[in-house]
Amino acid sequence: MNPIKHLVVIGTGLIGGSVSLALKKAGRVERVTGVGRSRDNLVLAKKRGVVDDWSHDIAEAVKDADIVLIAVPMTAYVSVFSAMKDTLPAKAIVTDVGSTKQSAIAAARGTLPGCSRFVPAHPIAGTEQSGSGAAFAELFEHHLCILTPDKQTDSAAIQRVEDMWKSTGSRVMRMEPAEHDDFLAAVSHLPHLTAFALVNAVRKQGNEQHEPFEFAAGGFRDFSRIASSSPQMWRDIALCNREAVIHQLDALQSELNDLKLALQNGDGDLLLNNFTAAKQARDAWLAKHGEHQS
Repeated sequence: MNPIKHLVVIGTGLIGGSVSLALKKAGRVERVTGVGRSRDNLVLAKKRGVVDDWSHDIAEAVKDADIVLIAVPMTAYVSVFSAMKDTLPAKAIVTDVGSTKQSAIAAARGTLPGCSRFVPAHPIAGTEQSGSGAAFAELFEHHLCILTPDKQTDSAAIQRVEDMWKSTGSRVMRMEPAEHDDFLAAVSHLPHLTAFALVNAVRKQGNEQHEPFEFAAGGFRDFSRIASSSPQMWRDIALCNREAVIHQLDALQSELNDLKLALQNGDGDLLLNNFTAAKQARDAWLAKHGEHQS
């Protein structure tokens, strides 16, 4: 891949900042401009070498961009695309890191001229931390990045974005946007909503004598870790992928109902069968992929 002369990262947080650091480490980018609303975050990004310069002005920042990376909440896509549509160079490629791809494509088609050069992408990596201070170059190593182009997407732009993600250490695959959204609702969006719900369920059980979290240990800590993720970000993701998320919530509710019924009936065999099937499925997943999962 030829080096990117000018990468503009709109949303210089954990993901956007880590892309920049990874490409810098690989020697694949000459200049990175960070764009965002928080001056403190952008100043920190420059101090850490995440970006070379920064701006609050999207239209100005993208004027000579080769690639623009969108790393903002899903509900901000339309406003970001609107801000850049009149100054974005005709040959510039736009890509993103959002976890719902049909809504990203719809925002690009409805707002951004020449959206054939918009290449939707989703790196399957992250932590519960946020901001440019949390960014690190190795975040994407050995992790999957899914591209979801459609028939309107320019093939050269797809290849350029694929090469960019490979330079971060990602394993890249392509998938239909709707298929991506269904799968991610199951393995990413549902676990986050479940973690938020679990913490709230426990939180509401406190009394004057005891706070329930004082009895929590490693199991609760492991299960609830992702409930420390950004509430605003996950609100946006859930709303942008609501149909698929509702379907997965129904599937989880069905499993919980089965467990409740087994308990009501004292059916130990059903409980054991369900627990065993889950353990076997997770163990098989870890045996195949676990060493590279976060």
